[in-house]
Amino acid sequence: MKHRPLALLTATLLSTGLVACSSPGEQNAGGPTVLDVWLMRDSVSDAFQKEFEAGFEQAHPEIDLRIQIQEWEGIGEKVTAALASNDAPDVIEVGNTQVAQYAQSGGLTDFTDRVDDLDGEFWLEGLAEPGAWEGRQYGIPYYAANRVVIYRTDLFRRAGIDATKIRTRDQWLAATEKLNENGVQGIYLPGQNWYALAGFVWDEGGDLAVQEGGRWKGGLDSPEAARAMAFYQRLQALGRGPKDSDESRPLQADVVAKGQVAQVIATPGGAGVIAQKNPALKGKLGFFPIPGKTADKPGAVFTGGSDLVVPAAARHQEEAYTFVKELTGDTWQTKLALAMSYVPNRTTLATAVASDPGAAAMAVGAANGHATPNTPQWAAVEAKNPIKDYMTAVLTGRDAATEAARAAQSLTTTLNSGS
Repeated sequence: MKHRPLALLTATLLSTGLVACSSPGEQNAGGPTVLDVWLMRDSVSDAFQKEFEAGFEQAHPEIDLRIQIQEWEGIGEKVTAALASNDAPDVIEVGNTQVAQYAQSGGLTDFTDRVDDLDGEFWLEGLAEPGAWEGRQYGIPYYAANRVVIYRTDLFRRAGIDATKIRTRDQWLAATEKLNENGVQGIYLPGQNWYALAGFVWDEGGDLAVQEGGRWKGGLDSPEAARAMAFYQRLQALGRGPKDSDESRPLQADVVAKGQVAQVIATPGGAGVIAQKNPALKGKLGFFPIPGKTADKPGAVFTGGSDLVVPAAARHQEEAYTFVKELTGDTWQTKLALAMSYVPNRTTLATAVASDPGAAAMAVGAANGHATPNTPQWAAVEAKNPIKDYMTAVLTGRDAATEAARAAQSLTTTLNSGS
Protein backbone atom coordinates (compact mmCIF):
# COMPACT_ATOMS: atom_id res chain seq x y z
CA MET A 1 0.00 0.00 0.00
CA LYS A 2 3.00 2.16 0.33
CA HIS A 3 2.75 4.37 -2.71
CA ARG A 4 -0.41 3.41 -4.50
CA PRO A 5 -3.17 6.05 -4.23
CA LEU A 6 -5.11 5.80 -1.01
CA ALA A 7 -8.28 5.32 -2.97
CA LEU A 8 -6.48 2.03 -3.64
CA LEU A 9 -6.94 1.19 -0.01
CA THR A 10 -10.70 1.20 -0.65
CA ALA A 11 -10.03 0.27 -4.26
CA THR A 12 -12.53 -1.20 -6.68
CA LEU A 13 -11.67 -4.90 -6.70
CA LEU A 14 -11.92 -6.83 -9.93
CA SER A 15 -10.72 -10.33 -10.44
CA THR A 16 -10.01 -13.61 -12.08
CA GLY A 17 -9.78 -17.03 -10.40
CA LEU A 18 -7.38 -18.47 -7.88
CA VAL A 19 -3.73 -18.98 -8.66
CA ALA A 20 -2.16 -22.25 -7.86
CA CYS A 21 -0.71 -22.53 -4.39
CA SER A 22 0.39 -25.29 -2.14
CA SER A 23 -2.51 -26.91 -0.32
CA PRO A 24 -3.14 -25.41 3.11
CA GLY A 25 -3.18 -28.92 4.46
CA GLU A 26 0.25 -29.68 3.08
CA GLN A 27 2.92 -30.75 5.52
CA ASN A 28 6.40 -31.89 4.69
CA ALA A 29 6.70 -35.55 5.56
CA GLY A 30 8.16 -35.68 9.04
CA GLY A 31 8.99 -31.98 8.76
CA PRO A 32 7.55 -28.56 9.58
CA THR A 33 4.01 -27.46 8.80
CA VAL A 34 3.69 -25.51 5.56
CA LEU A 35 2.02 -22.14 6.20
CA ASP A 36 0.64 -20.38 3.12
CA VAL A 37 0.37 -16.58 3.32
CA TRP A 38 -0.91 -14.04 0.80
CA LEU A 39 0.60 -10.57 1.06
CA MET A 40 -0.14 -7.79 -1.39
CA ARG A 41 2.09 -6.16 -4.00
CA ASP A 42 4.22 -3.39 -2.41
CA SER A 43 3.17 -4.45 1.08
CA VAL A 44 6.74 -5.55 1.72
CA SER A 45 10.00 -5.15 -0.14
CA ASP A 46 11.99 -8.17 -1.29
CA ALA A 47 14.64 -7.38 1.32
CA PHE A 48 12.13 -7.16 4.17
CA GLN A 49 10.36 -10.34 3.07
CA LYS A 50 13.62 -12.29 3.05
CA GLU A 51 14.63 -10.91 6.45
CA PHE A 52 11.25 -11.69 7.98
CA GLU A 53 11.06 -15.20 6.54
CA ALA A 54 14.53 -16.02 7.85
CA GLY A 55 13.82 -14.56 11.28
CA PHE A 56 10.40 -16.19 11.57
CA GLU A 57 11.58 -19.66 10.58
CA GLN A 58 14.57 -19.41 12.92
CA ALA A 59 12.23 -18.56 15.80
CA HIS A 60 9.65 -21.16 14.70
CA PRO A 61 11.46 -24.07 13.05
CA GLU A 62 8.26 -26.10 13.19
CA ILE A 63 6.75 -23.84 10.49
CA ASP A 64 7.76 -23.65 6.82
CA LEU A 65 6.60 -20.18 5.76
CA ARG A 66 5.55 -19.69 2.15
CA ILE A 67 4.61 -16.13 1.24
CA GLN A 68 2.96 -15.43 -2.10
CA ILE A 69 2.69 -11.85 -3.38
CA GLN A 70 -0.73 -11.02 -4.83
CA GLU A 71 -1.81 -8.20 -7.15
CA TRP A 72 -4.36 -5.64 -5.98
CA GLU A 73 -6.30 -5.81 -9.22
CA GLY A 74 -8.72 -8.68 -8.98
CA ILE A 75 -8.02 -9.51 -5.36
CA GLY A 76 -11.62 -9.04 -4.17
CA GLU A 77 -13.17 -11.95 -6.00
CA LYS A 78 -10.01 -13.98 -5.46
CA VAL A 79 -10.28 -13.65 -1.68
CA THR A 80 -14.01 -14.29 -1.77
CA ALA A 81 -13.43 -17.51 -3.72
CA ALA A 82 -10.66 -18.59 -1.35
CA LEU A 83 -12.84 -18.07 1.73
CA ALA A 84 -15.59 -20.21 0.20
CA SER A 85 -13.23 -23.02 -0.76
CA ASN A 86 -11.54 -25.87 1.07
CA ASP A 87 -8.18 -24.69 -0.24
CA ALA A 88 -7.77 -21.31 1.42
CA PRO A 89 -4.38 -19.90 2.36
CA ASP A 90 -3.70 -19.68 6.09
CA VAL A 91 -3.29 -15.88 6.29
CA ILE A 92 -4.41 -13.15 3.88
CA GLU A 93 -3.64 -9.44 3.78
CA VAL A 94 -6.74 -7.40 2.90
CA GLY A 95 -7.51 -3.69 2.65
CA ASN A 96 -8.77 -2.47 6.02
CA THR A 97 -12.13 -1.32 4.65
CA GLN A 98 -12.75 -4.70 3.02
CA VAL A 99 -12.82 -6.76 6.22
CA ALA A 100 -16.54 -6.23 6.85
CA GLN A 101 -17.65 -7.79 3.57
CA TYR A 102 -15.52 -10.88 4.19
CA ALA A 103 -16.58 -11.17 7.84
CA GLN A 104 -20.24 -10.90 6.88
CA SER A 105 -19.93 -14.10 4.88
CA GLY A 106 -18.78 -16.01 7.95
CA GLY A 107 -15.51 -16.92 6.28
CA LEU A 108 -13.07 -15.38 8.78
CA THR A 109 -11.61 -16.53 12.09
CA ASP A 110 -12.77 -14.50 15.09
CA PHE A 111 -9.86 -13.09 17.09
CA THR A 112 -11.88 -11.21 19.70
CA ASP A 113 -10.57 -13.29 22.59
CA ARG A 114 -6.98 -12.62 21.51
CA VAL A 115 -7.06 -8.85 21.14
CA ASP A 116 -5.42 -8.31 24.54
CA ASP A 117 -2.65 -10.77 23.68
CA LEU A 118 -2.00 -8.70 20.53
CA ASP A 119 -1.86 -5.40 22.50
CA GLY A 120 -5.07 -4.32 20.82
CA GLU A 121 -5.63 -1.42 23.22
CA PHE A 122 -2.90 0.47 21.35
CA TRP A 123 -4.05 -0.25 17.79
CA LEU A 124 -4.76 2.66 15.46
CA GLU A 125 -8.50 3.19 15.47
CA GLY A 126 -8.57 3.60 11.70
CA LEU A 127 -7.27 0.04 11.30
CA ALA A 128 -8.90 -1.65 14.28
CA GLU A 129 -12.42 -0.29 13.79
CA PRO A 130 -12.93 -1.48 10.20
CA GLY A 131 -11.29 -4.79 11.18
CA ALA A 132 -14.28 -5.50 13.44
CA TRP A 133 -17.76 -6.58 12.44
CA GLU A 134 -20.81 -6.65 14.71
CA GLY A 135 -18.66 -6.29 17.82
CA ARG A 136 -16.18 -9.06 16.93
CA GLN A 137 -12.57 -8.59 15.78
CA TYR A 138 -11.69 -10.39 12.55
CA GLY A 139 -8.99 -8.18 11.03
CA ILE A 140 -5.70 -7.63 12.84
CA PRO A 141 -4.13 -4.21 12.06
CA TYR A 142 -1.06 -4.63 9.85
CA TYR A 143 0.12 -1.18 8.71
CA ALA A 144 -1.31 2.24 7.93
CA ALA A 145 -0.83 5.18 5.63
CA ASN A 146 -2.63 8.49 5.44
CA ARG A 147 -2.43 11.83 3.69
CA VAL A 148 -0.16 14.69 4.71
CA VAL A 149 0.73 18.01 3.13
CA ILE A 150 3.71 17.76 0.77
CA TYR A 151 5.27 21.19 0.30
CA ARG A 152 8.05 22.91 -1.60
CA THR A 153 10.61 23.93 1.00
CA ASP A 154 12.21 26.47 -1.35
CA LEU A 155 8.90 28.23 -2.09
CA PHE A 156 8.00 28.34 1.60
CA ARG A 157 11.41 29.76 2.43
CA ARG A 158 11.09 32.42 -0.28
CA ALA A 159 7.69 33.44 1.15
CA GLY A 160 9.08 33.56 4.68
CA ILE A 161 6.83 30.76 5.94
CA ASP A 162 7.90 28.23 8.58
CA ALA A 163 5.93 25.05 7.88
CA THR A 164 6.54 23.74 11.40
CA LYS A 165 4.40 26.57 12.77
CA ILE A 166 1.35 25.75 10.65
CA ARG A 167 -0.79 23.99 13.23
CA THR A 168 -4.32 25.25 12.59
CA ARG A 169 -6.60 25.59 9.60
CA ASP A 170 -6.57 29.38 9.88
CA GLN A 171 -2.76 29.41 9.81
CA TRP A 172 -2.88 27.07 6.82
CA LEU A 173 -5.23 29.35 4.90
CA ALA A 174 -3.09 32.42 5.70
CA ALA A 175 0.11 30.68 4.57
CA THR A 176 -1.51 29.42 1.38
CA GLU A 177 -2.78 32.89 0.52
CA LYS A 178 0.68 34.34 1.14
CA LEU A 179 2.23 31.75 -1.17
CA ASN A 180 0.05 32.92 -4.05
CA GLU A 181 2.55 35.51 -5.27
CA ASN A 182 5.12 35.86 -8.06
CA GLY A 183 3.69 33.07 -10.19
CA VAL A 184 3.48 30.55 -7.36
CA GLN A 185 0.32 28.46 -6.92
CA GLY A 186 -0.40 28.21 -3.20
CA ILE A 187 -1.92 24.73 -3.36
CA TYR A 188 -3.12 22.19 -5.90
CA LEU A 189 -6.43 20.77 -4.69
CA PRO A 190 -8.82 19.10 -7.14
CA GLY A 191 -12.49 19.51 -6.47
CA GLN A 192 -13.21 15.86 -5.72
CA ASN A 193 -10.61 14.95 -3.10
CA TRP A 194 -13.31 13.42 -0.91
CA TYR A 195 -10.79 11.87 1.46
CA ALA A 196 -9.65 15.37 2.42
CA LEU A 197 -13.26 16.49 2.81
CA ALA A 198 -13.99 13.49 5.03
CA GLY A 199 -11.17 14.59 7.33
CA PHE A 200 -12.68 18.06 7.62
CA VAL A 201 -16.11 16.53 8.35
CA TRP A 202 -14.62 14.43 11.16
CA ASP A 203 -12.81 17.51 12.50
CA GLU A 204 -16.16 19.26 12.76
CA GLY A 205 -17.64 16.37 14.73
CA GLY A 206 -19.69 14.95 11.86
CA ASP A 207 -19.48 11.77 9.80
CA LEU A 208 -20.16 10.59 6.27
CA ALA A 209 -22.94 8.36 7.58
CA VAL A 210 -24.20 7.17 10.96
CA GLN A 211 -26.29 4.24 12.15
CA GLU A 212 -29.67 4.97 13.71
CA GLY A 213 -31.93 2.15 14.82
CA GLY A 214 -30.03 -0.42 12.85
CA ARG A 215 -30.15 1.59 9.61
CA TRP A 216 -27.63 3.90 8.00
CA LYS A 217 -28.29 7.59 7.46
CA GLY A 218 -26.13 9.75 5.20
CA GLY A 219 -24.48 12.61 7.09
CA LEU A 220 -23.53 15.14 4.43
CA ASP A 221 -26.60 17.26 5.16
CA SER A 222 -25.51 17.93 8.75
CA PRO A 223 -24.30 21.35 10.00
CA GLU A 224 -20.89 19.77 10.65
CA ALA A 225 -20.56 18.59 7.07
CA ALA A 226 -21.67 21.99 5.80
CA ARG A 227 -18.89 23.69 7.76
CA ALA A 228 -16.39 21.14 6.42
CA MET A 229 -17.44 21.78 2.82
CA ALA A 230 -17.24 25.53 3.36
CA PHE A 231 -13.63 25.17 4.54
CA TYR A 232 -12.78 22.90 1.60
CA GLN A 233 -14.23 25.53 -0.74
CA ARG A 234 -12.09 28.29 0.80
CA LEU A 235 -8.91 26.18 0.56
CA GLN A 236 -9.61 25.03 -2.99
CA ALA A 237 -10.21 28.62 -4.09
CA LEU A 238 -6.65 29.54 -3.05
CA GLY A 239 -5.21 27.26 -5.70
CA ARG A 240 -5.99 26.13 -9.19
CA GLY A 241 -7.41 22.69 -9.65
CA PRO A 242 -10.24 21.11 -11.64
CA LYS A 243 -13.56 21.29 -9.80
CA ASP A 244 -14.92 18.20 -11.54
CA SER A 245 -12.04 15.77 -11.06
CA ASP A 246 -10.07 13.93 -8.38
CA GLU A 247 -6.39 13.33 -7.57
CA SER A 248 -5.86 10.97 -10.50
CA ARG A 249 -7.16 13.14 -13.35
CA PRO A 250 -4.63 14.60 -13.92
CA LEU A 251 -2.18 12.89 -11.62
CA GLN A 252 -1.24 15.26 -8.84
CA ALA A 253 2.43 14.34 -9.09
CA ASP A 254 2.47 15.44 -12.72
CA VAL A 255 0.95 18.81 -11.87
CA VAL A 256 3.36 19.52 -9.02
CA ALA A 257 6.38 18.34 -11.01
CA LYS A 258 5.61 20.65 -13.93
CA GLY A 259 4.80 23.88 -12.13
CA GLN A 260 5.39 26.19 -9.23
CA VAL A 261 2.92 24.44 -6.93
CA ALA A 262 3.70 25.07 -3.27
CA GLN A 263 1.53 22.35 -1.65
CA VAL A 264 -0.47 19.25 -2.36
CA ILE A 265 -2.40 16.82 -0.13
CA ALA A 266 -1.12 13.29 -0.71
CA THR A 267 0.57 10.31 0.88
CA PRO A 268 4.31 10.90 1.45
CA GLY A 269 5.23 8.49 -1.33
CA GLY A 270 3.97 11.13 -3.73
CA ALA A 271 7.10 13.16 -3.03
CA GLY A 272 9.27 10.44 -4.51
CA VAL A 273 7.12 10.33 -7.64
CA ILE A 274 7.29 14.12 -7.99
CA ALA A 275 11.08 14.12 -7.67
CA GLN A 276 11.34 11.27 -10.16
CA LYS A 277 9.35 13.25 -12.70
CA ASN A 278 11.32 16.42 -12.00
CA PRO A 279 14.78 15.65 -10.55
CA ALA A 280 15.33 19.38 -9.93
CA LEU A 281 12.88 19.07 -7.02
CA LYS A 282 14.85 16.37 -5.25
CA GLY A 283 15.64 17.62 -1.76
CA LYS A 284 13.09 20.44 -2.04
CA LEU A 285 10.02 18.58 -0.76
CA GLY A 286 8.96 18.49 2.87
CA PHE A 287 5.98 17.24 4.86
CA PHE A 288 3.65 18.38 7.61
CA PRO A 289 0.45 16.87 9.05
CA ILE A 290 -2.85 18.23 7.78
CA PRO A 291 -3.63 21.01 10.28
CA GLY A 292 -6.55 20.73 12.67
CA LYS A 293 -9.16 23.21 13.85
CA THR A 294 -7.02 23.95 16.90
CA ALA A 295 -3.29 23.68 17.51
CA ASP A 296 -3.59 20.94 20.10
CA LYS A 297 -4.85 18.28 17.67
CA PRO A 298 -3.83 17.41 14.09
CA GLY A 299 -6.44 17.33 11.37
CA ALA A 300 -8.46 14.14 11.08
CA VAL A 301 -7.41 11.83 8.26
CA PHE A 302 -8.72 8.76 6.52
CA THR A 303 -6.57 5.84 7.62
CA GLY A 304 -5.79 3.59 4.69
CA GLY A 305 -3.85 0.40 5.10
CA SER A 306 -4.22 -3.31 5.57
CA ASP A 307 -5.35 -5.88 8.09
CA LEU A 308 -4.39 -9.53 8.32
CA VAL A 309 -7.18 -12.11 8.35
CA VAL A 310 -7.25 -15.87 8.79
CA PRO A 311 -9.85 -17.83 6.80
CA ALA A 312 -12.14 -19.91 8.98
CA ALA A 313 -11.34 -22.81 6.62
CA ALA A 314 -7.58 -22.51 7.15
CA ARG A 315 -6.25 -25.77 8.55
CA HIS A 316 -3.37 -24.33 10.53
CA GLN A 317 -5.14 -21.92 12.84
CA GLU A 318 -2.51 -21.80 15.60
CA GLU A 319 0.39 -21.50 13.19
CA ALA A 320 -1.49 -18.73 11.39
CA TYR A 321 -1.97 -16.91 14.68
CA THR A 322 1.74 -17.25 15.40
CA PHE A 323 2.50 -15.59 12.06
CA VAL A 324 0.03 -12.77 12.66
CA LYS A 325 1.36 -12.12 16.17
CA GLU A 326 4.95 -11.96 14.93
CA LEU A 327 4.32 -9.68 11.93
CA THR A 328 2.10 -7.30 13.92
CA GLY A 329 4.31 -7.27 17.02
CA ASP A 330 6.72 -4.53 18.09
CA THR A 331 9.90 -5.92 16.53
CA TRP A 332 8.67 -6.52 13.01
CA GLN A 333 6.31 -3.53 12.98
CA THR A 334 9.28 -1.29 13.70
CA LYS A 335 11.37 -2.90 10.97
CA LEU A 336 8.48 -2.76 8.49
CA ALA A 337 7.76 0.92 9.17
CA LEU A 338 11.37 1.90 8.58
CA ALA A 339 11.74 -0.29 5.51
CA MET A 340 8.52 0.81 3.81
CA SER A 341 7.80 4.29 5.28
CA TYR A 342 4.56 3.05 6.82
CA VAL A 343 2.83 4.05 10.02
CA PRO A 344 3.06 1.16 12.52
CA ASN A 345 -0.20 -0.44 13.58
CA ARG A 346 -0.16 0.97 17.11
CA THR A 347 0.22 4.37 18.71
CA THR A 348 3.03 3.22 21.01
CA LEU A 349 5.35 2.79 18.01
CA ALA A 350 4.92 6.26 16.52
CA THR A 351 8.51 7.21 17.44
CA ALA A 352 9.82 4.28 15.39
CA VAL A 353 9.49 6.36 12.21
CA ALA A 354 10.90 9.59 13.62
CA SER A 355 13.90 9.39 11.27
CA ASP A 356 11.64 9.34 8.17
CA PRO A 357 10.11 12.82 7.68
CA GLY A 358 7.19 11.66 5.56
CA ALA A 359 6.31 8.70 7.78
CA ALA A 360 6.75 10.85 10.89
CA ALA A 361 4.23 13.37 9.56
CA MET A 362 1.86 10.49 8.75
CA ALA A 363 2.22 9.09 12.25
CA VAL A 364 1.17 12.41 13.79
CA GLY A 365 -1.96 12.47 11.63
CA ALA A 366 -2.66 8.78 12.20
CA ALA A 367 -3.29 9.52 15.87
CA ASN A 368 -6.48 11.22 14.65
CA GLY A 369 -7.24 8.63 11.99
CA HIS A 370 -10.72 7.50 11.00
CA ALA A 371 -12.30 4.92 8.73
CA THR A 372 -15.22 5.03 6.33
CA PRO A 373 -18.54 3.60 7.59
CA ASN A 374 -17.98 0.00 8.56
CA THR A 375 -20.37 -1.85 6.29
CA PRO A 376 -20.01 -4.19 3.32
CA GLN A 377 -22.11 -1.70 1.32
CA TRP A 378 -19.43 0.97 1.39
CA ALA A 379 -17.88 -0.53 -1.75
CA ALA A 380 -21.15 0.23 -3.56
CA VAL A 381 -20.95 3.85 -2.37
CA GLU A 382 -17.49 4.28 -3.85
CA ALA A 383 -18.59 2.71 -7.13
CA LYS A 384 -20.78 5.74 -7.95
CA ASN A 385 -19.52 8.10 -5.22
CA PRO A 386 -22.16 10.76 -4.62
CA ILE A 387 -19.65 12.59 -2.40
CA LYS A 388 -17.64 13.59 -5.47
CA ASP A 389 -20.73 14.79 -7.30
CA TYR A 390 -21.76 16.82 -4.26
CA MET A 391 -18.36 18.51 -4.03
CA THR A 392 -18.31 19.47 -7.70
CA ALA A 393 -21.86 20.80 -7.50
CA VAL A 394 -21.04 23.08 -4.57
CA LEU A 395 -17.73 24.27 -6.05
CA THR A 396 -19.43 25.18 -9.32
CA GLY A 397 -22.04 27.36 -7.62
CA ARG A 398 -25.06 25.15 -7.09
CA ASP A 399 -27.06 25.41 -3.85
CA ALA A 400 -25.01 23.72 -1.12
CA ALA A 401 -27.95 22.70 1.08
CA THR A 402 -29.87 21.14 -1.79
CA GLU A 403 -26.84 19.21 -3.03
CA ALA A 404 -25.96 18.05 0.49
CA ALA A 405 -29.47 16.68 0.98
CA ARG A 406 -29.29 14.88 -2.37
CA ALA A 407 -25.89 13.32 -1.53
CA ALA A 408 -27.02 12.31 1.96
CA GLN A 409 -30.09 10.58 0.55
CA SER A 410 -27.95 8.72 -1.99
CA LEU A 411 -25.69 7.49 0.81
CA THR A 412 -28.71 6.44 2.88
CA THR A 413 -30.23 4.47 0.00
CA THR A 414 -27.01 2.72 -1.00
CA LEU A 415 -25.87 1.84 2.51
CA ASN A 416 -29.22 0.26 3.33
CA SER A 417 -29.58 -1.59 0.04
CA GLY A 418 -28.13 -4.76 1.49
CA SER A 419 -30.33 -4.72 4.59
